[in-house]
Amino acid sequence: MQIDAVRRAVPALARAYATTASKAYVLALNHSLNHELADKGVHAQAVLPGVTATDFWPIAGMTVDKLPPPMVMTADAMVDAALAGLAQGERVTIPGLHDGDRWTQFEASRQAMSPLLSRSTPAPRYLAAA
Repeated sequence: MQIDAVRRAVPALARAYATTASKAYVLALNHSLNHELADKGVHAQAVLPGVTATDFWPIAGMTVDKLPPPMVMTADAMVDAALAGLAQGERVTIPGLHDGDRWTQFEASRQAMSPLLSRSTPAPRYLAAA
């Protein structure tokens, strides 16, 4: 189980760009582990929580008190959701995402694009007009 902030794992949501790359890598690693080790019974899960009330905040000199309370999940609730996602066989668990179909659609779109990325010629939009 790998736990990482959803804002950093999904680059479109990120603001801390240096850590965003490493978080995106963790998600990519999770995808690879599931693909490459599926026949061995290995199941990897990435947990992508939103803002979670942990000891990290005061140690970093920050507080979650100024954030809207509906944005902040308790650590216990996040862990319970992560374990429930694991029990349900989720490869990616996003505890605060109430509409799980949104992630399913995102992933389906990403996977559908994969076979279209390697071609022998550039896409027409990249061909210079002579």
